Amino acid sequence: MTPSQFRTWAVQQALPLWAGNGFDSGRKLFHERLDFNGQPIDLPALRLMVQARQIATYSRAALQGDYAAGDQALSCLEVVERRYHRADGAPGWIFSLAPDGRPADCRRDLYAHAFILFAYAWAYRLSGDKGLQTRAWEASVELREIFHAQNGGFLDAAPPYDAVRRQNPHMHLLEAYLALFEATGNEVYRNFASELVELGIGRFIEPNTSLLLEDFDSNWKPLEPFGHNRAEPGHLFEWSWLLQEYLRLYADAKEADKIHGVAKALHQTALVHTNGTVPAVIRNGVAESGAVINADTRIWPQTEFMRSLALTVPKQKLETDILLASVLGNFSTCYIPASLHGGWIDRLSADGKSVMDHMPASSLYHIYGAVCELSS
Repeated sequence: MTPSQFRTWAVQQALPLWAGNGFDSGRKLFHERLDFNGQPIDLPALRLMVQARQIATYSRAALQGDYAAGDQALSCLEVVERRYHRADGAPGWIFSLAPDGRPADCRRDLYAHAFILFAYAWAYRLSGDKGLQTRAWEASVELREIFHAQNGGFLDAAPPYDAVRRQNPHMHLLEAYLALFEATGNEVYRNFASELVELGIGRFIEPNTSLLLEDFDSNWKPLEPFGHNRAEPGHLFEWSWLLQEYLRLYADAKEADKIHGVAKALHQTALVHTNGTVPAVIRNGVAESGAVINADTRIWPQTEFMRSLALTVPKQKLETDILLASVLGNFSTCYIPASLHGGWIDRLSADGKSVMDHMPASSLYHIYGAVCELSS
């Protein structure tokens, strides 16, 4: 599979599948799961995060001219605003919605709030609706009030359900701020992004190994003793790409050379942790020692690998093209087999067998992001 064939598959099969069978036209909300026959699976709750990811993806696809479901995405956003925002009378967005339209889970989740900002960014770019720009700002203000933490960054949830601080929601909040800055030109979002870049470089990355760690205590110290902390190579690629996006949008950023160096180090470190497999496969988890602690794979780290490879400097292009061809070939065979007609296998065991009986909608955001980067 070539990058062009990957794009064709996404545009002609994946996007139509999830805008068709993957959309509940009655509720005007996206389904979270399809079975391997492409049929919806009813669930007791629909998460805000999934709705926001699909809204952003289809807004972006419409803007790119890849798939004309922009009106569907904007209509879904209207329903999401009405059903999820302050649905229980309190500031912020509920976590999930029950089939009868009432709140299923009222917790406030930073990860989900980051994605609603991301959805607003792409919806605004598509529509030009100033009301969306205003509501995005209001949602950003709410987020910073709800999840405020005393010692940098944000709480994972409000009220907190544990004392662990996680890098993952901060990563996606950085992505949302960058998208909002590019969409609106409001430099406040770029300043917010700068805060998260500083936090990421200063706290999340273990300096001796260049591994981006996942979990921390309330003071941003690694949760476990050295050698026992978890890292996900897919997130190293994701952060590498985001840091380069930050520099693309802020070329004269403070310590730009340092940030570029960190982005390169994250990419190279993640590549080392493919564990020497051919073709390169990104495993779910490693320890600081380099030992693989979760040899299973998911679809999203493979797409983040592709997205990071797309930014490789020209002098390494031949080597990168060979690696990318190998990765895409394995991807087309193992994760998006033709028998699924635009669907995917999200998780594989260490020996390459599917460990799920459905396909989650949330993967489309990662897949289409890789498609766009490979095509740019």
